[in-house]
Amino acid sequence: MSKKKILLTGGGGMVGRNVLEHPAIGEFEVLAPRSGELDLCDFNAVQAYLHKHQPDMVIHAAGKVGGIQANMREPVGFLLENLDMGRNIVWGAHQAGIRRLINLGSSCMYPRNHSEPLREEMVLKGELEPTNEGYALAKVVTARLCEYIMREDASFQYKTLIPCNIYGRHDKFDPAHSHLIPAIIHKVHLAKQSGQTSVEIWGDGTARREFMYAGDLADALLQSIRQFDTLPPVMNVGLGHDHTINEYYQAAADVMGYSGDFVHDLGKPVGMARKLVSVERQQAWGWSAQRDLRAGIERTYEYYLKESLQ
Repeated sequence: MSKKKILLTGGGGMVGRNVLEHPAIGEFEVLAPRSGELDLCDFNAVQAYLHKHQPDMVIHAAGKVGGIQANMREPVGFLLENLDMGRNIVWGAHQAGIRRLINLGSSCMYPRNHSEPLREEMVLKGELEPTNEGYALAKVVTARLCEYIMREDASFQYKTLIPCNIYGRHDKFDPAHSHLIPAIIHKVHLAKQSGQTSVEIWGDGTARREFMYAGDLADALLQSIRQFDTLPPVMNVGLGHDHTINEYYQAAADVMGYSGDFVHDLGKPVGMARKLVSVERQQAWGWSAQRDLRAGIERTYEYYLKESLQ
């Protein structure tokens, strides 16, 4: 019996590379073209690639991603590039007659400043967080396109997973582009190496965030391929619990053996006070993350040390 053929966009990104490293990925034939081989912002190129290869399923994990600094600095790029990529791959798959697609959304799609867990039906039920609004809008539009296609023709099953914040191996550690945890790892490592007695934290550190290890998201994606028919049309993927920014800094310091102090710059932007996704659908579907925060940071720091030495 031939293996199911999967087209994975974003195979060179953090999520894509963790999927390709998953021990069970050999069950499938995976096409993971880099941007030099397939420009997702070129609709004609996307159409030609899909018609040529005719994958059984598409997983759309590509995107222009970055932390709060990058999103504030380049809102045009975060909106246009993610919108173009999402529209092109979803509509291109539809035009090529590909019936199954998994689209990766983002918890940025949810309204800002909700203290309770964010449920899937809350998308577009309130104002988006301004610091990453462009990225969020592109993700919302792509998810809605998937829903509209299914509404018009149920033989097309285009489903969206909405992960919480992700970190892990193959992350970006450059402060100009990184998310919270890789930025913390980089800052604390440099402080330890240079003998700094303190590390700066933006804001008072009480904002809460949910971060899941990328290897766990990869595992959820593998289960989504295997159990696609039972996968809900829209489903969060997360931990169901969160930590304060201060706790993330302390966890990294503990893993890395840094004993300095933390000082707070109250003049810096901090984004949402809390962003925690509801995992009720995920639990009912039968999946949960396996790695705790310390284990995830340990694996990520090992990767960071290996990469920084090269």
